[in-house]
This record gives sequence, C-alpha cells and structure tokens, in this order.
Amino acid sequence: MSPVTYELKDDIGVIAIDNPPVNALSQAVRKGIQDAIATAQVDGSKVILLQCLGRTFIAGADISEFGKPPLDPSLPEVLNSIEQSAKPVICAIHGQALGGGLETALASHYRCAARTAKVGLPEVNLGLLPGAGGTQRTPRLASMQASLDLILSGKPISAEQAHDEGLIDALFAEDELADQSFAYARKLADEGAPARPTRELTVKFYEADTELFDIYRKTYAKKLKGQTAPQLIVDCLEAATTKSFAEGLKIERNAFVACRASEQSAALRHIFFAERQAAKIADIPKDTPTRDINSVAIIGAGLMGGGIAMNFANAGIPVTMLEISQEALDKGLGNIASIYQGMVKKGRISAEDAHRRTSLITGTTRFDDLGSVDLVIEAVFESIEVKKDVFTKLDQVCKPGAILATNTSYLDVDEIAQFTSRPGDVLGLHFFSPAHIMQLLEIVRAQQTSKDVMATAIELARKIKKVPVQARVCYGFIGNRMLRQYQREVQMCLIEGASPEQIDTAMMSWGMAMGPLMVADLAGLDISYKARQALSDAQKGDPKSYRIPDVLYEMGRVGQKSGSGYYVYDPETRQRSSDPTVIEVIEQEASKFGVSRQPISDAEILNRITLALINEGFKILEEGIAQRASDIDVVYCFGYGFPKFRGGPMFFAQTRGLDAIYADICRYRETHGDMYWTPSDLLKSLVEQGQTLADWEKGQAQ
Repeated sequence: MSPVTYELKDDIGVIAIDNPPVNALSQAVRKGIQDAIATAQVDGSKVILLQCLGRTFIAGADISEFGKPPLDPSLPEVLNSIEQSAKPVICAIHGQALGGGLETALASHYRCAARTAKVGLPEVNLGLLPGAGGTQRTPRLASMQASLDLILSGKPISAEQAHDEGLIDALFAEDELADQSFAYARKLADEGAPARPTRELTVKFYEADTELFDIYRKTYAKKLKGQTAPQLIVDCLEAATTKSFAEGLKIERNAFVACRASEQSAALRHIFFAERQAAKIADIPKDTPTRDINSVAIIGAGLMGGGIAMNFANAGIPVTMLEISQEALDKGLGNIASIYQGMVKKGRISAEDAHRRTSLITGTTRFDDLGSVDLVIEAVFESIEVKKDVFTKLDQVCKPGAILATNTSYLDVDEIAQFTSRPGDVLGLHFFSPAHIMQLLEIVRAQQTSKDVMATAIELARKIKKVPVQARVCYGFIGNRMLRQYQREVQMCLIEGASPEQIDTAMMSWGMAMGPLMVADLAGLDISYKARQALSDAQKGDPKSYRIPDVLYEMGRVGQKSGSGYYVYDPETRQRSSDPTVIEVIEQEASKFGVSRQPISDAEILNRITLALINEGFKILEEGIAQRASDIDVVYCFGYGFPKFRGGPMFFAQTRGLDAIYADICRYRETHGDMYWTPSDLLKSLVEQGQTLADWEKGQAQ
C-alpha cells in the first residue's frame, strides 16, 4: 500500500502522506507525490492541497537511504513537478517541516501552517546543504539575512517567525488546521488564484546586503571552523543574487554532491547515527520496565551539584539539594538563581520560566529529609572515604527502590556500591562541567547494577536532554581514562619542545573546541593536582607527564580563577595572553629531567595527541569498557570538544586507516619507549587480519 493517497474532494485534489513516524521522504513517498501531482493535472481539480497525516509534516529525508545509491525519482525532480503544476499547490504544515520537508513546502505555490509548527533546514548539521532548491527558493521568499540565518544555523524556527519572514502565507490554530487549510484551498480555488512558482519570484536582496556574504563567511569560518558546507552554503545563496534560477540550482546541486561525498559529511552522519545507537544497551530489552523518577536529591551544592540540579528543574522535576552547612547551601542556591537570572537577561528564558525552575529547587542540611526521593546523585569531593560516608547514610535513609548515583569522575563505582545494602540500585551518573550545559552523560554500570536501573537512567537522560553512553567500571571510565593519555602526550610535547600556544593552536586549527592547555586553565590546575595526590607513583606514570602543571600549581598559578596558569588573564576581560615565565618553568623542568628541547611541528603534535587517544580507545574496546567504537566517538564529540566533522577518535582512526595508525604507534614506541606507546592488542590484531572495527563488532555480536 502506498504511503501517499490522492482524492478529489469537490474540485480540490487532496494529496495525503502517511509514512509514520515522521513522514520521511522515502522513495515511495517521492514517487507517490509525483504520481499524485500528475493525476491532478488531468482531473477536475482546481487546486491541490498537500497535507500529512500523523503527528508531523514531512520531517526530512529517509535516513535509512543514507549512504545508499539514489533511487528515482530524486527529490529535485519531485519538487520540479510540484512547482511546474499548472494548478496551484497548497501545502499545510503541522509539527515540523524540516530539510526536504521544508523544501517541498518552498516548491509549493502557497503555504499555510499551524501556529505551533516549526520549519527548518538542518542539513548543515550533517555536513550537507539543502540540495533540492532550498538555497535558491528561500531567498525568493524571505530576506537574504533570514535565509542565511536559517540555513547556516541549521536550527528550526517557529511558524510565526517563518510567517513574518515570508516563508508561510497563512497561520491557523493547530486543532483547526485540517479544516482551515481546506477552507484556504477552497478560497484560492474560488478566487481563481494562479499557480505561483517560487522560482519566478525575485530574490529579496538589496544593495545594503552586499557585505552580508563576507560577514557570514567570516562568522561561520570561526563558528564552524574547518567545515566546508557552511562556506558552500554562502556561495549558493550569493549565486541566487547573480545567476538565473536554473544556474543557481546547478551550482547548489554540484555543491550538495561534493558535500555528500566528503569525509566531513560522512563523519557528521556517523555521529548522527552513533548518538542514537549509544542509547541502546545490548543486553537490556526495549520493554524493560523503568522506575518512576518524580523527585531527585543532589548531595553537594557546589558548581557541579548546582548544574546537575538545574537539569532536573529544567525538565520540571523537583530537586532537593543537601549541604553540610546552611551557609554552603545558601551559596549554592544563590549561584543557581544567578545563573537563571543571567539566562533571563540574555533572552534565553522568560522571567516566569526562571521563577518556575528556581522554585523547583529547595535545600536541606539533613539526610533524613531525603527519605522520599526517587533518585539521589552525590556530587561531593573525589575521595573514596567521603563517598563511603555519604552512601552509608543514603542507604539508611532512602526508601526501597530509590536509585543511588555517584557523579564520580574516576573512583570505583563497584566499591562505592558495596557501601550500601542495595548494590543493584547503585550506578554512576557522570555529568560534565558545566553540568547544565554539557550534553554528555556517562552512565557507569557497576557489576551489580540492575537492568531496570540502567533502563531508567537512559530514559531519564533523554528527559533531561542529555546524550547517554554506557561505560563499565575502570579508572576514569571512557572519557577521563582516554583524557589521561591525551593530557600525558600534551605534557610530553610541552616538555620536549612545544609551547602552550603552539599546542593549543595546533589542536584548535584541526577543529578542537578549545586547546588542551586552555581547558586546563579553565578547569583549574588545582583539580588535576589534587586528583594526582590520591594516586601512587606507579599510577601517576612518568613524572615528565605531570611535573610542569605541578610546579605551576605550587607557584599559585591555578588557571583563570587565580589570574594565571599556562597563560596570564586580564582581571577585567579574562583575555588570555602568553607568559614568558611559563616557558622558563618548562625549560627548567626539562633540564632537570635531562630533556633537550627540540622544535616539534604542528603535524607531529596533532599526530601524537590524537594517537594517544585512539590507542587508549582500542584498549577500552578490547576490555569491554565501552559497548562499541561509536560510543567512544559520542563521548568525545559531546563531552570533550572533539570535532564532530572528524567523527570522533575511533571514526577518525578508520578514516585515516588502521594500518597507518598502527605503524605510527609502533614508530613512537621505537623513539619514545614502550611505557605508553604499546599498541593495543585489538588494533594489532585488526591490522594483521586486515579487518575493520565494523568487522570486529560484527563478530562480537555473533
């Protein structure tokens, strides 16, 4: 049965798309639309109404067709048939019209929508651009600036904003859309309204807009640095002002095909699917029952605890924060209120929203007040003794069935679980700082964590708009375990010849959100210093890999909060600048270790740092700490600023070639020793057998 039906109602031809769940533009839908348009050209209809059943209008392409040979008819061919219809085509939008869905609407002659609908062209998020006329039709309906914003941001806008910009002609109440869109079509038929091809409209471009293209090129070169699709989008929109519609379409199509074939788009599409796959845990069925989480307690009202609390308040879940003193509690609650007020000032939320969210967060200094909550998350000092004290008390006061979670970054969750009489209810919920902003949530599954607790955690992560990834127990789990090797190699490059600026610039030029030493200053050198004090000398590793930050800390240089770290910071603007004192420290420490500092190229810095990550990622896979390679990519892209257009460390390794990765690691073993540069057994095995990670994961699943 076709997902597209056509029916003549009086003299209105009604095309209905029913392809749940989101009416994606599959080959069957495209063919159905094209056939229906052709039928309508020769029947008694005066106008054609295109609508969708279910909860949304066309929400984009059929992702199951990604990476496969294209099937006829193509979307440009379908939209051409809509636009060339001799009879007016009206589309009625509800839910979301995204990507090819909005392009379908733009090719229609008239557009109406529910006021609650949203429209957008998110292709840039996948390293693509609208390839079915989106860059050419949008500026014929909306202003050039609005078109640039819509396509380059990839973010949907409300139907009301789209109406104000000229993309939509009429708005109706959501519950009246079906009747009102038909009435709208009836009115156009009665008035003898003509077909109104968008391609025949004049691009809305004015002399004052001439500098826009250079402004947006520079803005997105910085905002989405290293990515080619944003620059090609600007090229296509600029072409709309100087070329005919047909020529503009050709330029757009060539750019789209180039993007689709690029490594960047392959990487971004990989992350798109990996994010969705990460929420699936192999041994936990979809129908696993979950526990109700209607109230949450946070132990610790510091910056991390406060950020965690905000996630739940933002989702409408009441939170009780516990601190050891009223003074500390008041400070923590005050910080949360200040953050919400800052969001109001920036226009991100309304004053009413801020008040509602703040009112959901209350405080206490008594563990006994936590007896009725459904979930407790401790966010206290990284000490196993402190954790023991907290979980022993929680075990005594929390109700049966309450989930007890630790936000630890490194400590043994199995050991923490044994501080309770209910280890099946214990897991790690590792939020990333700032917790109310960062998307990643590492869900650490201890040996005895029950399946329903894991299923509940995954469901809850989605509710609070986090990206969940399961990790098993080891020191640092997935992200921080790999980060140790990343930071190690940063420090080794530093002591062997690089400067902080060179390392940070090399990594940011490659696409990292921030340089590793800038991140260290932002987080505070005291954090890592204190964490190292809990480790044995063997656990700390080569002293050369941590001596420089130790010295800086001991000098009182703990980063931005003290005004100096690897850099010095202006007390007013926080502007970062180089400091010769740091180079003196590096040179002195290198001399003490007998290291003769030599120039290191940016390429070598990049290679050593990324390979340190990749090699540890393979070890994590072979030990079963991560379920799949793509989960590691999700952790690094959503939690550590790894460039999404590189696909994550494991995807990048496959793109570059496992044999080349292995050869370089072996080379580093020869020149730098085998203390750290011993290739993963899994990597070695795959290279020797000529297999890929996909081959290995397929074998693991069998």
